[in-house]
Amino acid sequence: MTSHKNKIASLLLLALAGLGAAAAQADQLADIQKAGVVRVATFDANPPFGSVDAKTHDIVGYDVDFAKALAKSLGVKLVLVATNPANRIPLLQSGKVDLIVADITITPERAQVVDFSTPYFVTGQQFLVPAASPDKLEDYGHGRIGAVKGTTGEQALHQRFPSVRVLSYDDIPLALTALRNGNVQAITQDSTILAGLLAEAPDKAKFKILPDLLSKEEIGVGVKKGETTLLQAVNGELVKLEQSGEAAKIYDSWFGPGSKTPQPRGFKIEAQ
Repeated sequence: MTSHKNKIASLLLLALAGLGAAAAQADQLADIQKAGVVRVATFDANPPFGSVDAKTHDIVGYDVDFAKALAKSLGVKLVLVATNPANRIPLLQSGKVDLIVADITITPERAQVVDFSTPYFVTGQQFLVPAASPDKLEDYGHGRIGAVKGTTGEQALHQRFPSVRVLSYDDIPLALTALRNGNVQAITQDSTILAGLLAEAPDKAKFKILPDLLSKEEIGVGVKKGETTLLQAVNGELVKLEQSGEAAKIYDSWFGPGSKTPQPRGFKIEAQ
């Protein structure tokens, strides 16, 4: 009889432990809405995705416009947290931000530690080189190439050109300085970021972007692992922005014919 009672007690304890675990796995979407704030990691030195406006001192860019739309759809205030490529995931994992909207490429390695939304931007890695340099990627297989720390461009270089010496920098302006100084023969980054970088450079005539793609990049919103309700809300809003035409408007304001970095939009945001 005692063992039967013990069994029941053990089962009750297990049930309570299960309830405790469920409570511990809080619903982040509910927490965000309760707090009335969504904290979003974004770039402040990576135009046209995110950079500081010289006049207003606000962070502006393609990513920022999507972050604003997501905050609006959640019915909360947006707080932007400036970051660089290497700090994006640590900020999310440590709970300092709720979302990453910072030109983060979806990769199998990152998907093990972060859940990704459907892609809201598609681009490719390219090389920026001095104007008199060769036009083919293969001509750079044995030199020194600059990349930004914690980016897929850094990884793609190692995979495609094992003999290349990769020099890593904290952000893209530092990588450009290294190219200007002759410390590297080329720098690599998403094509749109390179176009934005070149558009702002006072000495842009001295450089060119090579036409060949090093890799194809799909950019998504990063959400903490297991936060399915929040991820569904993000995906739902991204698809709505596409259907309403708002996503194309955001694209045109940063990459359209009248922008500093004109590029045709070769993708649509679709439910996956």
